Amino acid sequence: MKIRQGGLDDLPVILGLLDGAVAWLAGLGRTGQWGSEPWSARPRAVERVREMVASGDPWIAEIDGEPAGSLTLTSGPGHYVAPVDEPEVYVHLLVTDRRFAGRGVGAALLAHAVAETRRQGVDLLRVDCYAGDDGRLVAYYRGQGFTPTERFSVGDWPGQLLARRMSAEPQASQEPPAAPEPPAAPLTP
Repeated sequence: MKIRQGGLDDLPVILGLLDGAVAWLAGLGRTGQWGSEPWSARPRAVERVREMVASGDPWIAEIDGEPAGSLTLTSGPGHYVAPVDEPEVYVHLLVTDRRFAGRGVGAALLAHAVAETRRQGVDLLRVDCYAGDDGRLVAYYRGQGFTPTERFSVGDWPGQLLARRMSAEPQASQEPPAAPEPPAAPLTP
């Protein structure tokens, strides 16, 4: 697996990964997170992803040259989460391709986010995710070393904010233990 810096040229790749996650979730009858319409078919969603990628640091995981997952790191949360009064790195748009399930793509991307947070000299790494259904996504992040901090809602959409402190972890422990792939990527509707 290779993790490379992404850019706006990767927008079709990222949207394709998000569309694949929506199709997978919808196929399981789990439309509470993102509904059933592909991201690429919703102009407002496409614009949100474009803005996030343009203003953040997108990273693409590849396996044998094929996009296997992606995340974008920014210096703060989206409008639906209160900012903090200290520097932070915030994980957005974490998504993996189900063709590579079980290969640790999500864990590798999150380990990369930890390494980037440390490289920037920042102590706080945060992420938010869908907290509905059976809570599997929250459990996934807990398994990746994040601690739930507060719940929030965007309309009827239940979310969970999670954090990870670099100062609370030994430097050698940059890669958390492997855990099952998340049921989908975190991002509000």
